[in-house]
Amino acid sequence: MKMRLSIKRIVTLQFVILLVVFLTSAAALAQQTETKTDSWQFGVSLYGWFPDIAGNASFTQPGGTGEFKIPIETTLDSLEAGVMGTFDVRKERWGFLTEVIYMDVAGSKNGTREGTLGGSPLPVNAAANVSIGMDAWFWSLAGYYRALEQTGLTLDVLAGGRYIDANMTANWTITGNVGPIPVPGRTGAATVGVNFWDAVVGVRGQFAFGAKKSWFVPFYFDLGAGGSDFTGQAGVGLGYAFRWVEVVGAWRYLYYDMPSDRAIEDLSLNGPTVGVTFRW
Repeated sequence: MKMRLSIKRIVTLQFVILLVVFLTSAAALAQQTETKTDSWQFGVSLYGWFPDIAGNASFTQPGGTGEFKIPIETTLDSLEAGVMGTFDVRKERWGFLTEVIYMDVAGSKNGTREGTLGGSPLPVNAAANVSIGMDAWFWSLAGYYRALEQTGLTLDVLAGGRYIDANMTANWTITGNVGPIPVPGRTGAATVGVNFWDAVVGVRGQFAFGAKKSWFVPFYFDLGAGGSDFTGQAGVGLGYAFRWVEVVGAWRYLYYDMPSDRAIEDLSLNGPTVGVTFRW
């Protein structure tokens, strides 16, 4: 028996165009006035991330019959944990960063008819009880080049890799009159997962404003491929810098388009982050 969680495919053309524009302009920006330092600079960031999660996944019950589909976003509604941390080190123009993100999400939907059975909507006298849990790790490693550093404006060009290790578990029971589907095929449980690396390139930076340049707008874009057919990430926020601590709120989006033979076909995380960064 197969159970698929479906949403509309994310359109990525505008995102790709934005990143290409940033990368193309980086060389010209590097000629602008810059602020140099010969000392090592470090940063540690700790964030909470509270995203909406959507995607497509296929669950197969050996020996079952029929096909049941339901949108993941109608089921995954309880974020049990969502944390991320970043370490950044730089000397003059060159730097290195690494980031780890962990997600633990669960949810259930009782008596739902937001699905199809065998390609047709559930009969009016049938319903599905579904529970889903997902835990996922994302690990990024990248080197970067400070293409621009002016008073109130920085821009880094980066390249590296991102790793995903995501597992999803589903339990479902279809009740009511479901026609020819045999009783053993109306209840199922399965676990699927993916784990692989993607190469990514991107840009990041921030624009500071105000009398003391204490307020700033951080931004980040990347795209890549490898284990996935495509992955992309974007974020923008607002922060305030104290002497050596920054407080930041941002909106972050992460998307994966997996190969067609993967159990998890695509996955997106989209929502706010809140955190602090320590710099020295």
